[in-house]
Amino acid sequence: MTARQFVLDLGYRPALDRDDFLVSSCNGEAANWIDRWPEWPAPARGLALVGPAGCGKTHLGAVWRARSGAALVIAADMTVEGVPDALGDARHALVDDLEQIGQEQALLHLYNTVAERSGSVLILSRVAPSRLPIALADLASRLATLPVVTIGVPDEALLAGVLVKHFTDRQVTVREDVVAYLVARMERSFDAAYRLVDRLDRMALAERGKVTTILAGRALAEDENDTEHQIDQGD
Repeated sequence: MTARQFVLDLGYRPALDRDDFLVSSCNGEAANWIDRWPEWPAPARGLALVGPAGCGKTHLGAVWRARSGAALVIAADMTVEGVPDALGDARHALVDDLEQIGQEQALLHLYNTVAERSGSVLILSRVAPSRLPIALADLASRLATLPVVTIGVPDEALLAGVLVKHFTDRQVTVREDVVAYLVARMERSFDAAYRLVDRLDRMALAERGKVTTILAGRALAEDENDTEHQIDQGD
């Protein structure tokens, strides 16, 4: 017998409703833009949300998609031939991971098709469109018309709220002192919050225990070691 429990990677469904989105100074403008749709200014009828991994772009994108009925398109997977199937009958499009765009002509075709349908385009990206090496002049000019809203680094209160949200999504009960312990020591990013909650959830399941400050300390150390290893490997 072992004291550790075999952990099945069953995954979980994060809560992505608008009421579940935590608003602070770093993301309030982005949330306001989503709330204002479809009253987005012409002629662009679109928006680019820019921010680091795990900052809430996907959450806001899911909220907007649920409201608009938009088609979800992954930039790296787009092809000119695939645009009709990707859009279907949808008037609006949610384009994710713009920074990984493959076929620029495909995005231009999608953009023009949505415009012909008097629809809207919401683009999610880690990098502002103006900073991407877009070679296709027509696409670059269209992207330049989009308002750009940046989601910034979270403050302590928001970071604590994000941690609690991730724990709640996983149905994990955690004390306030554990959250405060993590916030005081962790990397200031939403991505780090997701990684730590995922690691702590797995550790607690494997050890059949609760999430404590001792477990949190171990998770922080492991996360730091993994991050340093990735840097050493050039990731």
